[in-house]
Amino acid sequence: MARAAAASRRKAVSAVGGRLDPARLPRFLNLFAIRFPVGALVSIGHRISGVCLLLFVPWAPDLLSRSLRGQAEYDALAAALRSPWAEPLVFVFLWAFCFHLLAGIRHLLMDAGLGARLRTARASARIVLALALLAALALLIAWRAA
Repeated sequence: MARAAAASRRKAVSAVGGRLDPARLPRFLNLFAIRFPVGALVSIGHRISGVCLLLFVPWAPDLLSRSLRGQAEYDALAAALRSPWAEPLVFVFLWAFCFHLLAGIRHLLMDAGLGARLRTARASARIVLALALLAALALLIAWRAA
């Protein structure tokens, strides 16, 4: 690694006077300044939603076990999950689930050759983004009403 940095620095030094040539210095990308295409955002979002779902795995058996102990335990758990601090977490889980499912179906269809053209790939990426948000909101509203 140090060898590569030294070689890069030597290349940046111009032959005239041994000064640094700013045009030849290595550049570091600012990933937040790059405007990603919608397909890339869905692909990255698919990975992020998978990590969110993976982080939920340790709590899932405990929540299921507590909900099956009896009516009182179920009511206490439901009240805790409806509290103002828990609702954003529930929404993130619902979004991650819906988005991961829809983006995964999109990726499988594209692997099968359906929707692989640029125009349809962009359209399907936008559809996944919109449907995941709408499905998560609908599930949250239905969960609140229950």
